[in-house]
Amino acid sequence: QVQLVDSGGGLVQPGGSLRLSCATSGSIFNIYAMGWYRQAPGKQRELVATITRGGSTNYAISVKGRFTISRDNAKNTVYLQMNSLKPEDTAVYYCNAEIRVVFGRAPSEYWGQGTQVTVSS
Repeated sequence: QVQLVDSGGGLVQPGGSLRLSCATSGSIFNIYAMGWYRQAPGKQRELVATITRGGSTNYAISVKGRFTISRDNAKNTVYLQMNSLKPEDTAVYYCNAEIRVVFGRAPSEYWGQGTQVTVSS
């Protein structure tokens, strides 16, 4: 059984920083793209950033230059460094990964349980 456990959220003042982590465990053959999404109250879930296994990244325009996504393939973990946080970054953040559990089987998408990030003075 594959599990994604995300952590690192909390309450931070505007302009502050947080680092989110997402550890993947279970029976895994290979992990392809990993990413972070967020959902604010009353809004749809939106993409924040993604990273390929080779390290190519993609960011939402609203976070570009402030957030940095990275991954450690040896640890099956993805990170999101968030700097210069704004109140509008307040949301539940979810990690996401495309994982192949068995050789020859098509990869599937998995989600973490979410971690709350609140930016407020």
